[in-house]
Amino acid sequence: MPLQFDATHEHCSALVDGAVYRSAIVDVVITTNDATHMSEAQIDGQKVPITEPEADALTVYRAKDMRHHTIGVEPGEDSPVI
Repeated sequence: MPLQFDATHEHCSALVDGAVYRSAIVDVVITTNDATHMSEAQIDGQKVPITEPEADALTVYRAKDMRHHTIGVEPGEDSPVI
């Protein structure tokens, strides 16, 4: 499900199960889903799976990037095992 950006790149929206979620990009938080090893964006309180190019685009427009690497992450831990 692709993200939609407004013309000024200040807001984004995503369609999830028939509902549209919209948020100012500066309020979007990008995290990592450890189970799927994919990025998610929290938009208007809804976690939305996104592609890495979408995550990168959001960070360019000042979304909060809280992603982490999941290779070697033990269950229940937030950081990789080195």
